[in-house]
Amino acid sequence: MSTTLPTERRADRPFDPPTGLAELREQRPLSRLAYPDGHEGWLVTSHALVRAVLADSRFSVRAELRHMPISGAPDSDQPPPPGMFGGMDAPEHTRYRNLLTGKFTVRRMRQLSERVTQITEEHLAAIERQSGPVDLVTALTQPVPAQMICELLGVPYQDRARFQQHALDLFRLNAPPEELAAAYGAVHAFVEELVAAKRVAPTDDLLGDLTETDLTDEELVNIGFSLLGAGMDTTANMLALSVFALLVHPDQLAALRANPGIADRAVEELLRYASIIPFTIRTALTDVELNGEVIKAGETVTISVPAANRDPAHFADPDTLDLLRSTSGHVAFGHGGHQCLGQQLARVELRVALPALITRFPDLRLAVPVQDVALRTDMLIYGVHALPVVWEV
Repeated sequence: MSTTLPTERRADRPFDPPTGLAELREQRPLSRLAYPDGHEGWLVTSHALVRAVLADSRFSVRAELRHMPISGAPDSDQPPPPGMFGGMDAPEHTRYRNLLTGKFTVRRMRQLSERVTQITEEHLAAIERQSGPVDLVTALTQPVPAQMICELLGVPYQDRARFQQHALDLFRLNAPPEELAAAYGAVHAFVEELVAAKRVAPTDDLLGDLTETDLTDEELVNIGFSLLGAGMDTTANMLALSVFALLVHPDQLAALRANPGIADRAVEELLRYASIIPFTIRTALTDVELNGEVIKAGETVTISVPAANRDPAHFADPDTLDLLRSTSGHVAFGHGGHQCLGQQLARVELRVALPALITRFPDLRLAVPVQDVALRTDMLIYGVHALPVVWEV
């Protein structure tokens, strides 16, 4: 018996995984899944099985092998072009990963904390000058990650707004093909200009550093395209959803405000609790026996990140937000060889911005009822479209 991927969420429980995933995890953690294109594959929902699949090299990330579990999501039957390492297996993926890993070390990301703090304070000051209500998405949670990833890669500040809008368009579900193609073309052309400029005059940033390697212009453009797209929308939505979660859990908000020293642990719990990546995909390269079933070569496996992060077999009382809990093993950034490359930068931004916001505005609160916050159910990355807030002036 096959199911389709659950995607509906309860408006009154915006942080919970889509309805039906918990039941599947309990009854059939590895279940047959019907894909919109007619493919019959699998859905994995338990924490143990999710980590097992993500760590197993017999499952491929190659874009041309996969089937998408929802309609309207971007898909391709062609291998990714050079530099688009996210859709590649070893050894191609390993080559690019090794070139980039040194640019995303914990030490280097922590060095960026001072700049993140400065940018955050600038935006908080601008918010404070307003009387409210203010949309935190446009005022804080989008511009901070956008500016940081643009600075990391050497994108001129004056160009970030133009790029950001095109990047957001790439993540919209059910957008007309011509709009997606236009957004892709605009972002690609933007990065081409950036790479060409850095070839002439290398700059002290990640993309500038890479121009001094043996990478071709095509590879550099596609790497820049990948990192820019992935580094803005994800962190922006994780930051917005984290603020939203704290505002509707006043006890946890109070705990973080009273003790900013728990920020590291709080960030990990928010990543687990409010998973923004609905799924990731692998395809079996050979027959694989898993949980008493045989996944045949060529079958696509959809991996539910929210279901794994709420698995009671691994996390006690998983549906409760507890900023002091141990979240060891959460899969918000994936697992295995394709674990998120920029996770340390995301952590730095969250660790700086969240305490700064709730300290600057001790009486911050939602300006609308919880159920009226517009959720990004029409996007590949989950979050909120807007987060209106008010405070005492």
